[in-house]
Amino acid sequence: MPADPIARLADLLPASLPFLAATNLAWGGFLLLVLAMLALDLGVFHRKAHVVSTKEALAWSVVWVSLALLFGAGVWIVMGSERALEYLSAYVVEKTLSVDNVFIFAIIFSSLAIPPIYQHRVLFWGILTALILRAIMIFAGTALLARFHWLIYVFGGFLVLTGLKLLFRKGDHDPSASTAFRIIKRLVPTTDRLDGDHFFTRVNGRRMATPLLAALLLVEVTDVIFALDSIPAVLAISLDPFIVFTSNVFAILGLRSLYFLLSGAMTKLPGLDVGLAAVLMFVGVKMAAVDFIKVPTAISFATIIAILATSVLVARARAKSAPPAVPAPPPAAS
Repeated sequence: MPADPIARLADLLPASLPFLAATNLAWGGFLLLVLAMLALDLGVFHRKAHVVSTKEALAWSVVWVSLALLFGAGVWIVMGSERALEYLSAYVVEKTLSVDNVFIFAIIFSSLAIPPIYQHRVLFWGILTALILRAIMIFAGTALLARFHWLIYVFGGFLVLTGLKLLFRKGDHDPSASTAFRIIKRLVPTTDRLDGDHFFTRVNGRRMATPLLAALLLVEVTDVIFALDSIPAVLAISLDPFIVFTSNVFAILGLRSLYFLLSGAMTKLPGLDVGLAAVLMFVGVKMAAVDFIKVPTAISFATIIAILATSVLVARARAKSAPPAVPAPPPAAS
């Protein structure tokens, strides 16, 4: 007679309890840290609308990067060096790819004439929504790869094609002229007039969205589009949902401070896209060839750092050697 399933489960539980407790503690501690930092950010430091200075943005950037690195040290202690290197590799890739988001955010705010004093509010709620959407995409992606192994070749090929597209990209697309923006304006009646930091206002007794809501929705759409590139790139490094999600979250949480840090210098370093494209193609090939060539995590991490460091150094050298812009002549006196 087969053993009672309930009895068998009872025998297995004591051995698995430490693992389950450690896993739940890691997830619970991480989520509490994120919620506490978000509450501190919005409820204390940015309770009132104000223009975020470069000094303030730099301080918050240091805070977010330090927290990410401290968390990586915790992963090393609790989960071992292999998982820690996967986390750091995923964080570096996600953080680097998020640079493109910064420039798109600048275009969105410029095209919709959103004053700097209200930009933090838009980015806060946009990134909070992005955390939820990315969580759904990450868990769906890891579940699909666990169920259908052949998708790993599809994801790998997609990353290689995305890298090639980025390599030969010319210019930036204006989000306010996009199909997504036209759909937003069609579905949500929008006025061209701001009403302080409100997402909705009343015009002639009719409730309408302000340009802040349009900017928020465009930020969310932009992040989803970028996530289609970045999440497969991180899945090429690790299939552990905890590693993928935490590296994504820390990179996203530092995105606002990165934007305000770079908002005063929105000129891209020429040639930086080449490094981003090389990273995407490298992790894409690594992912597609996982059944044939197993690249050690330490070598993968070192390769990513080397590619990015080289591209930044080359981009800086090109920027310094570029001829200075010639100012336009003053208008002739009438």
